[in-house]
Amino acid sequence: MRNIAIKAVDRSPRSVLAIGTDYPRGHALAAHDHRRAQFLFAVNGAMNVETDDGEWTVLPSNAVMIPAGVVHAVTMDGVSTRSLYIEPSAVPWFPVRCRVVAVSPLLRELLVAAVDMDVELNVEDDFSAHGRETAVVQLILHELRDLAPLPVELPLPRHPGLRALCTRYLAGPSIHDSPARWAGRLHISERTLHRLLIAETGMSASSWMQRACILHALPKLSAGVSVTSVASELGYSTPAAFAAMCTRVSGAPPSSYRARVTTPTPG
Repeated sequence: MRNIAIKAVDRSPRSVLAIGTDYPRGHALAAHDHRRAQFLFAVNGAMNVETDDGEWTVLPSNAVMIPAGVVHAVTMDGVSTRSLYIEPSAVPWFPVRCRVVAVSPLLRELLVAAVDMDVELNVEDDFSAHGRETAVVQLILHELRDLAPLPVELPLPRHPGLRALCTRYLAGPSIHDSPARWAGRLHISERTLHRLLIAETGMSASSWMQRACILHALPKLSAGVSVTSVASELGYSTPAAFAAMCTRVSGAPPSSYRARVTTPTPG
């Protein structure tokens, strides 16, 4: 199925619904939730997913697992998605918080195939059958169960003032900002700021800011923007300084993310 709203088919007795959707550049989905669990994958373009708990940057080689009932907003940059909407009873092992995972070549092709299958929406699953559709769905669920989370989450604090600062920083991160400035804006000491951020996110202020810079940079690097341009935008004096921070925080140099540019699947 392509370019159809999940609400139009949500009550189908099928445990897994696969829908492909094309979104224009800069498209934003306002906060919403689904009755079913969602596996959201983009064959091209990058996404940013936000919940009350945090933000996740999703590159073309990755997907995000969104539990049923979790309110989330999605910003997309020229994205064509292949989404699975899954009855919670069919995936009792599904994570209880959003999780970004790597999509293998096999899973990618299964997702693309699932969207193009001609299924009877009013017919219940028959997992005792041996047809192609059943085999594809069963293999997809098997692959999903074994996916491990990637370290691309950025937790958001619930403290109103601190959350406002974090949200503002995410819109345009810069290394020239500092924990001292944040503390001043909140009229608290820098030590209190560190304690508050660690208590609410598990990260120190400097670590949180560095992670925010990385997550801001990843979609740009994935889209082919040069390391020099990204480093300059974030305020780094040299590309090497940014590359060193990126490698330390994310475990991989910026060049590895630039290599992940993905072309759309025909059709």
